[in-house]
Amino acid sequence: MSNASPTIKAAPGARPGPEGAVPWVTLSTVMIGMFMAILDSFIVVVAGPAIRTELRATASELQWVLAGYQLSYAVVLITGGRLADLYGRRRVFVIGTAVFTLASLACAVAGGPGVLIGARVVQGLGAALMVPQVFTVITLTVSARNRHRVFGVLGVVMGMASVSGQVVGGLLIGADLFGSGWRSVFWVNIPIGIATVVLALAYVPESRAERTRKLDVPGVLVLSAALLLLTYPLIQGRDAGWPWWTWACFAASALAFALFVALERAVDRRGGEPLVKLSLFAQRSFSLGIVLVIAVYALLTSYYLALSVSMQEGLGMSALGAGLVYAPAAVTFFVCGLIAGRLVPKYGRRVLETGAVVLSAGYLTTAVVLLSGPRLTPLLVIPTLMLQSVGGGLLITPLLNTVLARIDPQTAGMASGSLSTAQQVGAALGVAVVGAVFFRAFHTGAASGDRVHAAGHAFALTSLTACAIAALAALLVFLLPKAPPAKP
Repeated sequence: MSNASPTIKAAPGARPGPEGAVPWVTLSTVMIGMFMAILDSFIVVVAGPAIRTELRATASELQWVLAGYQLSYAVVLITGGRLADLYGRRRVFVIGTAVFTLASLACAVAGGPGVLIGARVVQGLGAALMVPQVFTVITLTVSARNRHRVFGVLGVVMGMASVSGQVVGGLLIGADLFGSGWRSVFWVNIPIGIATVVLALAYVPESRAERTRKLDVPGVLVLSAALLLLTYPLIQGRDAGWPWWTWACFAASALAFALFVALERAVDRRGGEPLVKLSLFAQRSFSLGIVLVIAVYALLTSYYLALSVSMQEGLGMSALGAGLVYAPAAVTFFVCGLIAGRLVPKYGRRVLETGAVVLSAGYLTTAVVLLSGPRLTPLLVIPTLMLQSVGGGLLITPLLNTVLARIDPQTAGMASGSLSTAQQVGAALGVAVVGAVFFRAFHTGAASGDRVHAAGHAFALTSLTACAIAALAALLVFLLPKAPPAKP
């Protein structure tokens, strides 16, 4: 690994603060991009029924409106981080934001499901260029002593984008701004995206890795194929009934990953620049952290999808009403996330341990309450959702700093891309596993005609499954290194 440090050139209009100061304008700008990218993974869930009705989309086409974004996003993330190392983090972030914004415009004016699906795929490509740069900019512009605080804020931003997607989507659709209906969930991205591009050009410093050679094209192709073969059946397998081709894809994915590892080792041995330095995974905090991120994000997407379906299809609530069920949990997450950022410097890993245990207890409590007899109502689950958010705020907020704290700035781009990919793979895995538990139980119970009881029973089983995954996450947290990294 090269010992060269990254080159950072101040952008026009940048205002560097005193030594050790946190450049909040710069960081806020890139975090807006992160918020939009994550929000668009969730906000469309609540808009699904309206999209299907207006565009006369089939169930499969609606699934691809959701899956097309996730698929392109997941497959290109690591490459997005590497391209930024080569050609400049600010440049790639601006290009990604522009692509995301233009694709949002195409989504907003789409006249049919095919156009909407295509625009969503392009939107995912834009997100994959934006997101890895957020982690890298933080690593490069914030001192080690302040980084835990900034990663704490980023954790809150990411968590809020995940848990507030239903709320924001419900509010936008319920408001029906200018008669736009579901299209407002895409229109809202356009002014925000334009403002983000302008701010990035003015306040985000350009940086790239020194001594970086050409892009590892064979690595890009093989890794993209491996991720595609993994995520496509995860996203589509449940609805297809897990036919033979899904398992064939999983097997081919394993072979492709093995080939990728062999290729990267060969490139490294001959002194080239691999797409991913495998030595990253020799660091326990990073390798365990990647698995932990997969587990945590497997919970977020799938659990809130199950709750959304329970509220709308089980209880017959509107998109706005279902979204408001999340509001108390979102506020709780925000508050606990801010608290976690202040506690970590003093208590370290114990904050994450507490969060993981409380998160598991929150899922278990939800299951116990619903299985004890009462019929599902919003008031019944809001307190347990808030308990989950206490744990999630304490766990997710400091998690990013834990995973990236020991990363050399020279490999920040590829590490960030790997972390972002883990989030998307975790989300797809969660929908496949947890979603299968929920939808099988819900559809079986709904066949009897009592959709409220079916939703309550299915959501209870989903909560038990989520509790098991959260318990695994807790175990991984206890295996993380205790000592903080040495400050430079």
